Amino acid sequence: MLQLQVTNSPFNESQVELLNRLLPSLTETQKIWLSGYICAYNSAAGETVGVEPLVNAGTLQSNVPMAAISQPAISREITVLFGSQTGNTQRLAGSLSRKLEEQGFQVSLASMKDFKPNGLKKVENLLLLVSTHGEGEPPDNARSFHEFLYSKRAPKLDNLRFSVLALGDTSYEFFCQTGKDFDQRLEELGGQRLTPRVDCDLDFDQPVAEWFESVLSSLNGQLDAHTIASEVVQAAEAAESEESAYSRNNPFMAEVLENLNLNGRGSDLETRHLELSLEGSNLQFEPGDLLGVYPENQPELVDAIIEAMGWNSDDLVPFNKKGEEGTLREALLCHYEITSLSKSILQQAAVLSSASRLHELVAPGNQQHLKEYIQGRDLLDLVQDFPTWQAPARTFVGILRKLPARLYSIASSLKANPDEVHLTVRTVRYETHGRERYGVCSVHCAERVQTGGKLPVYIQHNKNFKLPSYSDTPVIMIGPGTGVAPFRAFLEEREELGSKGKNWLFYGDRHFVTDFLYQTDWQRMLKDGVLTNLDVAFSRDTDQKVYVQHRIMEKSRELYEWLQEGAHIYICGDKKNMAHDVHSALVTVIQQEGGISPEAASAYLENMQQEGRYQRDVY
Repeated sequence: MLQLQVTNSPFNESQVELLNRLLPSLTETQKIWLSGYICAYNSAAGETVGVEPLVNAGTLQSNVPMAAISQPAISREITVLFGSQTGNTQRLAGSLSRKLEEQGFQVSLASMKDFKPNGLKKVENLLLLVSTHGEGEPPDNARSFHEFLYSKRAPKLDNLRFSVLALGDTSYEFFCQTGKDFDQRLEELGGQRLTPRVDCDLDFDQPVAEWFESVLSSLNGQLDAHTIASEVVQAAEAAESEESAYSRNNPFMAEVLENLNLNGRGSDLETRHLELSLEGSNLQFEPGDLLGVYPENQPELVDAIIEAMGWNSDDLVPFNKKGEEGTLREALLCHYEITSLSKSILQQAAVLSSASRLHELVAPGNQQHLKEYIQGRDLLDLVQDFPTWQAPARTFVGILRKLPARLYSIASSLKANPDEVHLTVRTVRYETHGRERYGVCSVHCAERVQTGGKLPVYIQHNKNFKLPSYSDTPVIMIGPGTGVAPFRAFLEEREELGSKGKNWLFYGDRHFVTDFLYQTDWQRMLKDGVLTNLDVAFSRDTDQKVYVQHRIMEKSRELYEWLQEGAHIYICGDKKNMAHDVHSALVTVIQQEGGISPEAASAYLENMQQEGRYQRDVY
């Protein structure tokens, strides 16, 4: 490789040293970009140069008049912030950052909880990726940043250029609400959009690639944005699957080794314990990670929809946007979501129908009626309630979204159970609008998945719900019902590693006799000293309902002592009620035992969350 020297170049000794260190580390794209940057820099300074290379669509071109470069160089410093509950936006943000760095950008990547918001006024280019959690709420690691932007402390951002990528689920009323909030607020504070916000449903690969292509073009239109953008999603997929060939878009067919009902006879609940074989997959996971399962829709529902529409089950229809095809029955059984409706689906369906009532329902002034109609109804309701359709099956399936995987907290340690993954799945059955309804994946697992059968699965890593780095750190786990699943994995892992840290589990359900999930596991772990404390609450065994938050209050002194010793708290389960009540109980414990104000107790928990000592996997 050619080495610059003072004798063969116009540079002094220190410059030669710096250049000889820099040039070998540059990629070809970075070298090309640097060549164009120098030309633009000289043009902006009013200098004339003899050589005129310029980057254009990723290739080096010459003999371009310098007058064509009229804009000063755009700042190459970019801040990428992510807010993520289960890891999707975190992986995408990481992949995006790596690609930007390869193009010569200086990238600062951070979780929103780790970013110092006062530094926002110094940021010139901001890419913000965020999911929406629950009913339009920010994920846990985005809450403090969200609150800051909407507070009086938020600065004017007249020098900011930004773009927002929002991930969500159209089956929820407040689809991508957190992303919409950030996008609106950054504009209100004076920021200018690099590109419009993009809202993504669960099948987000294509819109993510399109957003990043638009962002790249805006940052520097001379880059080959389309090629690089497609690589971002592929890189995120590769990061998700790590060393395995299997991922969200290429699931592994896992054999079912065990499928047991954990609830006792007489219980009005059914909770399945599934053990799946991962042999030959090379899939790796840690306690706290999730397993994605692609279910099948209920055959009876599929057949009822086909009959109601007068379609032929064997007609060929597309399975996806890649052009793959198969029979209509297979498409509705395995590839399309048919058990929930959304505003978007009804609006698209109205175009295919001459039913005046459907057109009235989706009219702008009927938002409340539309919301009420969608609640608890499925595709069969839609096709039966508005029977005048003017579209063949091939066209109709085009309005449906891809059947999404269901994510479950993994209930086992890979170290304790090599080549296996265990799940805890509560079966969902209910009645509404005059018909029995079913949870797609839970009933599929309960009724149609037999031992020896197979399920398409993949691992979704969850970096926001992980055991402490130090094995002697005390751990407090709060997981009623199926929320106890990841704590089975936690305890198996700590037992396998011989961790010395104390472990305390709070568990709750309906009845002690029939609904005490994994009772024998906990009893053995107590006997062996793996589990230090076990406190249980069975809400329907007494006249006055008792829940885990009541047990927390009863043990407030000891719990506070554990916190003072550096214990980590983990909560898993229902977000709407349980997680809120448990959080309130923890604030009360800290306030009373610490002798501080409610505001200071809340700040104590907030600080624990910032330090990674208070983690939640709630849904």
